[in-house]
Amino acid sequence: MLRLAAFAVTSFLATAAAGPLPPLTPLPLDRLLSSPDRLTISVSHTGNPRADGEYLLACNPVGGDHPRAEQACARLDRLARAGEDPFATETGRRMCTQQDGGPARAHITGTWQGRKVNASFRRTNGCEIARWRNLEPVLPAGRS
Repeated sequence: MLRLAAFAVTSFLATAAAGPLPPLTPLPLDRLLSSPDRLTISVSHTGNPRADGEYLLACNPVGGDHPRAEQACARLDRLARAGEDPFATETGRRMCTQQDGGPARAHITGTWQGRKVNASFRRTNGCEIARWRNLEPVLPAGRS
């Protein structure tokens, strides 16, 4: 007990001798609540050579080499506020129109809203075309 009291007094004296601690700079609330989103987006076979390629999209703050980073981050923010996960794969049975949206493919990996992302997109039927369109301009606009 005596050692504990001596340790407490010694710690207090050492802290007092060092002077006051510098004040902490508070982070803005929106920075505390949001996590940085970092996505690597690979797109191919769109029919537009300028759209095909691999892009880095960073949000909160906006950055990377995505050609429409501001708009893409704004879209992801709207989806997050609506409680939607655009990277989730559809589960269960559903009716999808059998239409061809072209050979475009996309693969997205990284982190969004604090969760790992590993999602693939194709425009093989009406449901997949709608899923792709829901993520535009993160993904380039395609033909329908």
